[in-house]
Amino acid sequence: MRRRPLDTGVRAAATAVLWAGLLLVTYWWAAGGGITDLGVWETGLSSLGRLTGLLGSDLLLVQVLLMARLPPLERAFGQDRLVRVHRTVGFTSFNLVLAHLVLITWGYAAGDLTATPAEFWDLVTNYPAMLLALAGTACLILTVVTSIRAARAKLRYESWHLLHLYGYLGVGLALPHQLWTGQEFLTSTAATVYWWSLWAAAATAVLVWRLGLPLWRNASHRLRVTSVVPEGDGVVSVHLSGRRLDRLPTRAGQFFGWRFLNRPGWTRGNPYSLSAAPDGRGLRITVRAELSGVVPGTPVLFEGPFGRLTERVRTRRGVALIGAGVGMAPLRALAEELDYAPGEAVVLHRFRDRPLFAAELDVLARERGLRVVDLPGHRRSPRSWLGDWAPVDDVTALRHLVPDIAERDVYVCGPAAWSQAVQWAASAAGVPRERVHVEEFSW
Repeated sequence: MRRRPLDTGVRAAATAVLWAGLLLVTYWWAAGGGITDLGVWETGLSSLGRLTGLLGSDLLLVQVLLMARLPPLERAFGQDRLVRVHRTVGFTSFNLVLAHLVLITWGYAAGDLTATPAEFWDLVTNYPAMLLALAGTACLILTVVTSIRAARAKLRYESWHLLHLYGYLGVGLALPHQLWTGQEFLTSTAATVYWWSLWAAAATAVLVWRLGLPLWRNASHRLRVTSVVPEGDGVVSVHLSGRRLDRLPTRAGQFFGWRFLNRPGWTRGNPYSLSAAPDGRGLRITVRAELSGVVPGTPVLFEGPFGRLTERVRTRRGVALIGAGVGMAPLRALAEELDYAPGEAVVLHRFRDRPLFAAELDVLARERGLRVVDLPGHRRSPRSWLGDWAPVDDVTALRHLVPDIAERDVYVCGPAAWSQAVQWAASAAGVPRERVHVEEFSW
């Protein structure tokens, strides 16, 4: 609770830096005659092409920083917010890059639309690093197309994640073109320092936080599977051990990206939450998936921990943990780790046939006063998060199950559409948006 002002400050500072950068590159464009050039059709096209290129390049580097796992941003925003911002920045930067490509080529063709294809060919074949820039643009197109919801729904998560990494390649291939041929990159010392610093910051962030830190942690902790325990209904709990796990900075509610070696498809990672509070001796995840080849002794590569669905976001003593299916995994861990008195924590557990962690939650109920409410059955409709048992609407039921819901922090984990239904019901029941905590498993 004490960290909330610091997190708010980091979010405000990051937003200010983002807008300051965009205003700064726009100022350099204007100071270099960008506005004056708008008075003539041909030069106006080229001028707008330069502006869209500058803004697009700035935002491309910003989105690299957003998803580079920078600890201050991770802690302040959480993955759900970072994913939303990354998506907005990503599509905006891509549209600006395409506008830059069209406008600058059209402008170099003196505003003659029929001469634009020939001018494009000349730019690609005769200007320094333009072939690399074209390849980078193709990588960005691949990344954006596979990020559209309709396309992403048809891809396996592992395949989407692999294709999404082409975004880094796309940004990297654009660097020579921007620094060798971009006028605004070279006309002033301040501009040159700014762009080189931004590129260096993005590259350093990726090398340190996306590559260096995971390699160091894996070498230090050397995780291995110790047991695989069936939980029923196709769900298994995987127990892991390693070296010096007390030094791994993880909390209940967080997730990791996991790669189980010695099995098919080990190169493709998946995000799974911890289903037990970390105790410094071992870790546990619970998944609804057939992890073929995962047996005791299997070595494991991991990235993380990630996520902000932890005690860090808590603002009140009272908490409500609302989960469905294997979405109960991080909530089960939170129920174990959070500090609460009897009656201050309640678990609403949605399931179809058989609840997960029933025996463990019963222990927490007896020993710590956790209140557990089982909600069995099928959903009444796609917009409802409740089961068949409730004869009333979701909001009325939520207020009945947790009369003081508006005074609690609400942690939610489950399928995306189901989680949205819970968020809507919690908001309608009087819970402020900032006290509804949901995490998307994106890494």
